[in-house]
Amino acid sequence: MKRVAAVITGSGEVKAVEQELAPLKDNEVRIKVFASLISPGTEMSGVKAKREKPDKDAEDQVFGYANAGEIIEIKGEAKDLKVGMRVAAMGAGGAHHANYANVPVNMVVPIPDSVKYDQAVYACLGATSLQAVRRTVPQLGEYGMVLGLGIVGNLASQLCQISGGRVIGWEGYESRIMIAKSCGINITVNFRSQNPVDESKDFATPYGNDFAIMAFGGEATEALKSVKSCMKVSADGHFMGRVILVGGCKVVVNGGAAFGNLDIKSAARTGPGYHDPAYEYGKDYPEVFVQFTTQRNLREIIKLIAEKRLIVDPMTTHKMQLEDVGKAADLLVNSPDKAMGIVLEMSH
Repeated sequence: MKRVAAVITGSGEVKAVEQELAPLKDNEVRIKVFASLISPGTEMSGVKAKREKPDKDAEDQVFGYANAGEIIEIKGEAKDLKVGMRVAAMGAGGAHHANYANVPVNMVVPIPDSVKYDQAVYACLGATSLQAVRRTVPQLGEYGMVLGLGIVGNLASQLCQISGGRVIGWEGYESRIMIAKSCGINITVNFRSQNPVDESKDFATPYGNDFAIMAFGGEATEALKSVKSCMKVSADGHFMGRVILVGGCKVVVNGGAAFGNLDIKSAARTGPGYHDPAYEYGKDYPEVFVQFTTQRNLREIIKLIAEKRLIVDPMTTHKMQLEDVGKAADLLVNSPDKAMGIVLEMSH
């Protein structure tokens, strides 16, 4: 079977090509894809890396890990999935930017009629954000900072607020601040024109901030130092609280008294199960030991979108055809102040 899929060349060019779709494996579903979401962070960082150090001999790389569509075929055990069902799918191994995709059963979740395909594509990055928030454990009435209001930072901010936390978002692009406000994140600071430390200290007065989520890529040691200065302080002068690294940022942490008793943790991907082939292809973890798996996180994100408690529409800055994926990639790489969530639409 032929399909059209987006690829990245060794020199970082992004284009749509026709290729063979592999036969279904056991415990996979075939999805007729109607929409997919480009990750402006992870996926575009890969494009930038190839453009900076091109390898013209490298094979084209199919990419994408968040799409939505209709199941048209099933092979093996599919649990509650059925042919004709509307679904959201994730995973770099199958949920590509393509008009047809084969995806393992545990990476696919049903979506209700009230959730549109261009909303359901946020399930994967939503689950990434939810995993970070689960690692953060925001409590009702706690104060926290989210650094970076791209898709993951925006969703993490909303999820913290749903959990009862009070959030201030740090962002340097005014366009993303406006998107955040449209999503209900009302307290923000533009770190290019305002002092985020002063604003964040005032925000959490008189208690100090309890947590921070760093949702951006690149060098972040100075940002971490700024975060530290905004956290709550114990009577003996030590900084306290939780700092979660969900973006691809790099920090240098000095031990001992330098960072007080801050808990600095990483939040990996969408939750337990992703990149475990046995899990992806249908084997579940014991619920009593692993409560929030990748699939449960995906289902929760879809439920929150359906309930209109998690707002995703303002994050979609552009809708483009799959064949225009090269233009979409260039827009995300070159104009992050103008583009954030680009949804690719498939014609059949």
